[in-house]
Amino acid sequence: MADPRIIDVQLDDRTIIRRSEDIERERKVAIFDLLEGNHFAPEGHEGPFRILLRVEDNRLAIDLKNEEDQPLETVRLGLARFRRTIRDYFAICESYFKAVRADSPAGLETIDMARRAVHNDAADLLMECLDGKIAMDFDTARRLFTLICVLHIK
Repeated sequence: MADPRIIDVQLDDRTIIRRSEDIERERKVAIFDLLEGNHFAPEGHEGPFRILLRVEDNRLAIDLKNEEDQPLETVRLGLARFRRTIRDYFAICESYFKAVRADSPAGLETIDMARRAVHNDAADLLMECLDGKIAMDFDTARRLFTLICVLHIK
């Protein structure tokens, strides 16, 4: 019986040079939330799935494995369309983290709204780019975008 969900997600740590405490917290929360509830249905496969996210030649590679950890397929996605969104997301997150550390509630709500808007647009774009390859719900796409951003930290 089909079980279209992710049960394990890993990031290729070889592509990540450094992680701040803030980014590490974001990564942990995204993975926890993703595993708590997601809809992830690659075309032609039945789940549940284990995935490895990595960047190769400026493309996102999603290595799909079944529950028994046997390889199924690698889905690749060009990341050129995400460059500006990732850059904007990092800039907004940096402002957000600075405001949180400064314990300055002034402007925090505005920054958080902007951060959510960029994140939502990126989730829509991810779903659009993977249409016909992997079906997923909006929350799954949001969390995967967070993890894609973590892979881009240099």
